[in-house]
Amino acid sequence: MNSKQQQPLVLASTSPFRKQLLQRLGLVFETLSPEVDETALQGESAEAMVKRLSEAKARAGAKQYPDALIIGSDQVAVCEGDVLGKPGNHENAHRQLARLAGHRVNFLTGLCLYDASTDRAKVDLVPYHVSFRRLTDQQIDRYLRAEQPYNCAGSFKSEGLGISLFESMQGEDPNALIGLPLIRLVSWLNEAGYTIP
Repeated sequence: MNSKQQQPLVLASTSPFRKQLLQRLGLVFETLSPEVDETALQGESAEAMVKRLSEAKARAGAKQYPDALIIGSDQVAVCEGDVLGKPGNHENAHRQLARLAGHRVNFLTGLCLYDASTDRAKVDLVPYHVSFRRLTDQQIDRYLRAEQPYNCAGSFKSEGLGISLFESMQGEDPNALIGLPLIRLVSWLNEAGYTIP
């Protein structure tokens, strides 16, 4: 067994969706809650913001896990230039889905793998594109009451009933839409000495 594999692996996220995705890889890992201000910087693009925040979240765990490989991720939805984050409640989610209905939406997921022991970080952006069906207020309301996706960027869960809101999806990794691009992450973890599968 590669000694590098003994390096602790940490997911810097409290998202149950990201945790479930990482569990698919069969790795032992810890989770932490990164205390990071997610406010966009003046003039910052959505692409730059998710990359910056994914790295900030990963680096936030270095004090607690100084020898670990730490995974950070951040996501936003962009519709016709407007950046949409997590709605937080039913009314905001309804407004978001009404805005997205009938449009192509770009989901931008920043990913960072930070080696706290060497202070080196790999950071990338993995986009995913979704075209939403035209939706009535009743369809939106029924969906939101069924799944309550209030802590999800874009106000839906694509791994659940949210798939019914889409006309089409396009991208290299459907896991990016859920919040953790596993294809890119596996490549980086293999380079770091982990054996997957």
